[in-house]
Amino acid sequence: MTIRNLKERLADMIIAKSFKYSDNPPFTLASGKTSNYYFNCKPTTLDPEGMNLIGEIIFDMLADTDITAAGGLTLGADPIANALSVISYQKGKPIKSFIVRKDAKGHGTKSAIEGNVQAGERVAIIDDVITTGGSTITAIERARETGLVVDRVIALIDREEGGRENIAAHVARVDAVLTRTQIMARYHKG
Repeated sequence: MTIRNLKERLADMIIAKSFKYSDNPPFTLASGKTSNYYFNCKPTTLDPEGMNLIGEIIFDMLADTDITAAGGLTLGADPIANALSVISYQKGKPIKSFIVRKDAKGHGTKSAIEGNVQAGERVAIIDDVITTGGSTITAIERARETGLVVDRVIALIDREEGGRENIAAHVARVDAVLTRTQIMARYHKG
């Protein structure tokens, strides 16, 4: 399957499992705004086929880079980073996954980052959905506080509501596997 075919199948899964739409804006987002549509990516990112598709697509996006690890704010980024890690290992170019805690542990190492990553490593920050970019920026800041070099951000879905631009003020590159425009076009076509 080509990357285009993988993205089309992933978009269909997201529409079937992770996307809700209503003509009246009944959905309240984390930002407090209301919206006509809502993405809950976990039913897709935790699905075996969904994980495989996501891992393949994001590995393709990172295959020619020197990134050694990928992760983001728990819980949205976790299955995506893990899917990438498994696929990258199978393809012979391992990219480790890591977790950015919402709050640093209050015991033990008191770390905000979990995983086998060291200061100086070049990493990608992952997120499931970008709206305002706030949670992604938090992940970038926490990763940098531990000495990780944040090369780029990859989101599963960009809602195209200014988040990408907010994040771009913190990193050189922000990519999305799919955008709201692409999902909506496929949803209305369906």
